[in-house]
Amino acid sequence: MEVKNRLLNFDMFIYQNDDWFTLSLDSVLLANFVTINMTDKKILDLCTGNAPIPLLLSNKTKNKIVGVELQKEIYDLAIKSIKVNNLDSQIEIINDDINNISGRYESDFFDIITCNPPFFVTNNKELFNDNDIKTIARHEVSVCLEDVLKVVNKLLKNGKRFAMVHRPERLIEIITLMRKYNIEPKKIRFCYPKALENANILLIEGVKNGKMGLKILSPLIVHNNDGSYTDEVRKMFGE
Repeated sequence: MEVKNRLLNFDMFIYQNDDWFTLSLDSVLLANFVTINMTDKKILDLCTGNAPIPLLLSNKTKNKIVGVELQKEIYDLAIKSIKVNNLDSQIEIINDDINNISGRYESDFFDIITCNPPFFVTNNKELFNDNDIKTIARHEVSVCLEDVLKVVNKLLKNGKRFAMVHRPERLIEIITLMRKYNIEPKKIRFCYPKALENANILLIEGVKNGKMGLKILSPLIVHNNDGSYTDEVRKMFGE
């Protein structure tokens, strides 16, 4: 069912459909992880969904943000979310395959590119979701990790940043593909459900044609032992 929800604790709203998916922690973590400077004028968010990352980034910058979403149903939610927050002049949402997006812009066009892509690779269709919208959002059916890096290589300015949220088990593949497409990893942060548990979220940022030099940031613990969110995560929620 389509619903209009408050966006965390911010003075903003987001349209969602709880039959498909709702705002994920992944998007919140990525929006808080990516480095955005005053000189970064043009931002691109690939696989934007119903636009949580553009909405959250609009609290960090007033510069132009473009989101790209393949699925028309999700794109429609993104458009509603942008309009209800009166962000039409700052945020543009494009309904297209990210593999086509390179043709819309000149090379080296964007200062920042972010992506919360489908995480799962599988040839076993029995593992797919019953809902096609969920399947496309979660599995590499329409877009794969290498597709994302190809677009980043084409559209990101030299010396500028690409940030992504993904799963730790694919770290080696991610770094290999980033370097293949001239994105040098510069910082990584592992996120853990609770202290003493294994990491289940990976945040990584790289620079196009950047110099070698990788920082592993301090671990981010999402929940306290009692299940409540930690102070750091609550701050990300706007508390």
